[in-house]
Amino acid sequence: MILPKYAYFKGKIVPYSEAKVGVMTHALNYGTAVFGGIRAYWNEEEEQLYIFRPYDHYRRFLNSAKLLCMELGHTPESLTEVTKELLRAEGHRCDVYIRPLAYKADETIGVRLHDLTDEVTIFSIPFDRYVSNDTDAHVTVSSWRRIDDNTIPARGKISGAYVNSALIKTDAVRAGFDEALVLTQEGHVSEGSAENVFIVRDGVLITPPVTENILEGITRRSVMELAREELGIPVVERPIDRTEIYICDELFLTGTAAQITAVTRVDHRPVGNGKMGPITSKLRELFEKVVRGKMPKYRHWNIPVYM
Repeated sequence: MILPKYAYFKGKIVPYSEAKVGVMTHALNYGTAVFGGIRAYWNEEEEQLYIFRPYDHYRRFLNSAKLLCMELGHTPESLTEVTKELLRAEGHRCDVYIRPLAYKADETIGVRLHDLTDEVTIFSIPFDRYVSNDTDAHVTVSSWRRIDDNTIPARGKISGAYVNSALIKTDAVRAGFDEALVLTQEGHVSEGSAENVFIVRDGVLITPPVTENILEGITRRSVMELAREELGIPVVERPIDRTEIYICDELFLTGTAAQITAVTRVDHRPVGNGKMGPITSKLRELFEKVVRGKMPKYRHWNIPVYM
């Protein structure tokens, strides 16, 4: 992986090599950090880099910070401006992944959230696909359960909580799968290791509600709107039983990193006819146009970097 040239660190853009923390840093020892995942997409015809829905991403980022009693002194708008400045410094002319991170920066021992210093850092790297097999993924149902809202809230991107995702992902990949689906404590489908889940049954798009310990995904929200507005497909938010994923017509995962990943097999059972379904395919085509600023109706989701 190519390292960044620059990072936003302690209030200014510095060479990436200078953006360092000590091994005693509270966030490193106790997982007291929150992060975001944002993409920017290169539009070759316009020679423009578009950040996809940064205000929504940073609004969620600040809400995650609030869960850990952080006071960052930023707004979605100010963080977006910092991100644009950072991307211009990097000079990216390709698709990019942006990682904002807010963390408890004190070098101290003691588990707590209060009376600590909160810092923000942001970096970016060229990025392509998160799930390499994103048109024909084979997933399994994980033996690990999703963390509960009363344990560590999954609606916030809290760094320490992603050990749960790491356990899920590593077991799945080592067993020969591309990804995993994870259930809630009640046995309903929650998410992938780091993606939201959609199924199609009888022409209806179904996804777990935000009360099923899911991240309130920006890509999830975008896909729901595109399905309703552009394809005329009904979208229902409701609990999904495990057996429904074995008999559904289509299944796909969404996320900033994963984008729209088609799942064609679950635990060696074919999804539908074992190939990417027509609704998934249409949504992938639409999403690709939208994120690159090629659909005027959704141009307000795209923030240009280069002026």
